[in-house]
Amino acid sequence: MELSNLQPAEGSKHSDNFRRGRGHGSGNGKTAGKGHKGQKARSGAPRPGFEGGQMPLYRRIPKRGFTNRNSKVIVGINLSALEVFENGTTVTVETLIEKGIVKNPKDGVKILGNGELTKKLDVKADAFSASAKEKIEALGGTAEVM
Repeated sequence: MELSNLQPAEGSKHSDNFRRGRGHGSGNGKTAGKGHKGQKARSGAPRPGFEGGQMPLYRRIPKRGFTNRNSKVIVGINLSALEVFENGTTVTVETLIEKGIVKNPKDGVKILGNGELTKKLDVKADAFSASAKEKIEALGGTAEVM
């Protein structure tokens, strides 16, 4: 058994379109899976995390750190991923998306120097690592910052 082939036990999962409270014959009629009486059986039951007025756990635990509003999320692409392009191609963010190398460019794409490149490419990206730029230019290509 490996993480890649884990799946729920047969019959343990219900589909999301299961119709509750549609009579005894449906197997989930009468109380519609809510049991008998009590706060959780009523409409307007408390929201998740509500502890009956006690200070909830998510407010008792100290908060750590912060999120910088000005931070950028840069997607890193290794040189070895550029091997899919033909010799002499101009590689841009748009062509990377077309080939499926980048799904969501977010705030920019940076070309990293991991792996080997065997083709002459003209690469246009938001940033380059020093080793990536060196390897691209060693083969006669260009590394242009957009």
